Amino acid sequence: MKQAERDVFAAIRAAVLGETDVGSVGNPGLWLDPGREARTGTPEVVLAEGKTSEQLLESARTMLTRTGRVIVSRVAEEQRRELEGAFPDVAWRHNPGGRTIVGRTAQYSLPYSGGRVGILTAGASDYPAADEARLVAEEMGCAVQLYQDVGVAGLHRLIVPVRELLAWKADVVIVAAGMDGALASVVSGLVPLPVIGLPTAVGYGAGGRGEAALLSMLQTCAPGLVVVNIDNGIGAGIAAARIAGLAARMRREAKEAISATPAED
Repeated sequence: MKQAERDVFAAIRAAVLGETDVGSVGNPGLWLDPGREARTGTPEVVLAEGKTSEQLLESARTMLTRTGRVIVSRVAEEQRRELEGAFPDVAWRHNPGGRTIVGRTAQYSLPYSGGRVGILTAGASDYPAADEARLVAEEMGCAVQLYQDVGVAGLHRLIVPVRELLAWKADVVIVAAGMDGALASVVSGLVPLPVIGLPTAVGYGAGGRGEAALLSMLQTCAPGLVVVNIDNGIGAGIAAARIAGLAARMRREAKEAISATPAED
């Protein structure tokens, strides 16, 4: 990454000086941030919900032109077909579970951070949010291992995935759970890793839209558990990727320091 790209205050200075931001597009209501990834390591994600067809296509066009990639979340099937039809030369990766789509130009090269993200779902119904997290973590350069349907109703199912994630040397674990959301606390009490609770809108009756899972995770007595909002797979994936990317960078720097240390006579 070039030194200029690491200047986190460049966009603020440009705005103060009245310079035109490269994300500004000729469409009312849109002002994208294509420099976000260079500034923070987190890519801009375009939310499809609530946007007009014109706004969505213009957002995709701007991101593809400026960065070579566009990530669009909460995409309806009609919107997905419209995007793919409008940009036929772009390679599209569709994630039906999380309603997320990624488009890359031929010139775009996916970054590789070396980070390792583990994802567990309590039930198969929690997969859409978990898959959304998986996709965005992979787009941020991480390797991901995802295990489904290992919730507390059959706790024995959790043992093998946890062992495999630890043997794989995962840097962070996302736990997607609805209903009572208990799996996140269980995992946080077992592993020596940061754990991100991802409550999902799965369940019955009172609290069945994810509120019970969210409150349960927030009230955990297992240290080390942090929680994102209900069904916020994008947020969980980004947080996990940043943690894993930092851990990978520290590994590389430690290895380089050891290699640079002169051998003793």
